[in-house]
Amino acid sequence: MSLQSGLDALKQKRYQEAVELLEQFCRNCVDSDSSDYLSAQMWLIKAYQGTGEIEKAKILCQKLMISENPQTRSWAEQASQSLRQTPSNASQKAGRAASTGMKLTMGGVGGSLVLASGVTMALLFGMVLALALSLVFILGSNDPLQGLAIAIGITLVFNIAAFFLSPFLMDLTQGWLYQTRWVELAEVESLSPETAKIIRQVCQQKNLKIPRLGIINDQNPTAFTYGSLPNSARLVVSQGLFTYLDDDEIATVYAHELGHIVHWDFAVMTVASTLVQICYLIYSTARRFGRGGGDNKIKDAIQTAALVAYVFYVAGTYLLLYLSRTREYFADHFAAESTANPNGLSRALVKIAYGILEEGSRSPEPSRLIEGTRALGIYDHKAAASTGTAYRIASDPQKVGRVFLWDMFNPWGWWMELNSTHPLTGKRVRALSTYAEQLGLATEFDMGRVIGEGKTLSKSRLYGSFFLDVVLYGAETIGFFVGLVMSMILWSSSPNTGLVIGAPLIGLGIGIVIKALVMFPDYKQAPETDILTLMSDPYASPLRGQPAKLKGQLIGRGDAGYKFGSDLKIQDRSGMLYLRYASRFGPIGNFLFGMKRVQSLIGEQVAAVGWFRRGVAPWMDLIQLKSENGTIVNSYHRFWSFLLGSGSIILGVVLTIFLSSR
Repeated sequence: MSLQSGLDALKQKRYQEAVELLEQFCRNCVDSDSSDYLSAQMWLIKAYQGTGEIEKAKILCQKLMISENPQTRSWAEQASQSLRQTPSNASQKAGRAASTGMKLTMGGVGGSLVLASGVTMALLFGMVLALALSLVFILGSNDPLQGLAIAIGITLVFNIAAFFLSPFLMDLTQGWLYQTRWVELAEVESLSPETAKIIRQVCQQKNLKIPRLGIINDQNPTAFTYGSLPNSARLVVSQGLFTYLDDDEIATVYAHELGHIVHWDFAVMTVASTLVQICYLIYSTARRFGRGGGDNKIKDAIQTAALVAYVFYVAGTYLLLYLSRTREYFADHFAAESTANPNGLSRALVKIAYGILEEGSRSPEPSRLIEGTRALGIYDHKAAASTGTAYRIASDPQKVGRVFLWDMFNPWGWWMELNSTHPLTGKRVRALSTYAEQLGLATEFDMGRVIGEGKTLSKSRLYGSFFLDVVLYGAETIGFFVGLVMSMILWSSSPNTGLVIGAPLIGLGIGIVIKALVMFPDYKQAPETDILTLMSDPYASPLRGQPAKLKGQLIGRGDAGYKFGSDLKIQDRSGMLYLRYASRFGPIGNFLFGMKRVQSLIGEQVAAVGWFRRGVAPWMDLIQLKSENGTIVNSYHRFWSFLLGSGSIILGVVLTIFLSSR
């Protein structure tokens, strides 16, 4: 795609066409420092102005203002002054309260941080104590207990040392991996005056030292905090935060991170994590002793203790995830109170999602920063695709809210959230909207309308499918045990070794086939659609595949793989989606496809057919890909399911017949 065609469209005031052509040229441009690339970026700002996408123009202008090219910087500074005078959607953004300090009730959102922390710690302490005491009475010997005591002592010493040394180790890691640059508050103030004001205000009110402030030169917007004690905390953000967010929105993000410091979140999480580690240590110790010789009664008791310890370890892990999500709600609440601007944080979360999506569309591989700081960051990048996609094309902020229907009402959202360190975006925005209402403000996103629309959704379709799908997730296991039970019943009347071995395999195969039929329905009548429409479906499921056809450009590899990853990213005008590829030759075929063919496909305009699925991150299981130059790529997700299912059934039948005839 030539630069000239984009410029011609712009001169003829075909602004939408110019945006598409210039964006595509920029994506395909190898050298981001070339004069053609910089020219395309500058003309793209003009095209955005023509389509009324002033926010995008401002974001792009911010990027050019830090360009190494002095002429580009000068042009961007002048354009930025002009854009400030241009009315845009930002002028319609919801307001903020006149003064800070008003107490906001959470209304049950996130529960109680003190209670969550206390209950989590108490339960974990109780688990550890109960297991330790059980081992004392069970083993009846000083040697194993002494070994366990030493192991727990080492664990405690190690974690205490890690607690106090980890900030310094993290500093080294940050510098090595991300080239973190430590700055003074004055530099942050030059980038965001309101942020500096909030930092001084919070630290003065809470009697804290100003955290050590860091900036990472990466355009993926993120922010995170780490440390051991509040007065030794580090608060790090990426350059992308200043690119994609307005001044007041940046301040709310910093306030959110200050909330983590004020609440001692990193200290609580460190202690809780230590207790979970001790549970696992007790489990592994008891399991090892349970395998040895000795009294069978004691041996059985030790094995039981090992099982209980493992159950406590798993339960403790989920308690940690719950505590982590609670921390995020309370940090959001702290930011809303400190800045009196809950709408600003709502916008910030959505814009961060948009920024992650935009930067991902320009990079052929996943961001090392976003992947590496997923648990620490203010936003789970896995959830960015749907929210970022909506913001990318919606001129009316209220339209963005529709993608939150899945977060708020689909039971799969609740299920998936159990394994996440962050609450779903829709739930966080909903909580922030209630704080805006308490302050007497209009809300940035009309969550009342979202809640109203959610109440009209079919409950039978939402929950009926969900409960059935949960069963279908275990269809293979259920089929295996049904076959086993049936063989045992038949054995009681007529002993048959072949049936005992074959029936479970037949049940396993039937379960696999049934699950495959639900996951991979007929796709011959798959409708043509776009990515935003798929992501706005409140009934979408991670199990039930929704056949769909998409047209767009392959812009890079998916985050399932890196240099030799076989998954792809497709982008249309409405957003970006991951395509998951499956070779008929299994993992080896996936690796060879990623190594030999993926790179040649990136940048191609394609038509893709597949099964759309929605989890925390949406994706499509690819069926077929056709490029404009005639290249066809076939993917075989359904093939492997039917092969394994039918193979298990045939093997079960053969074994049943063969062993029964002997």
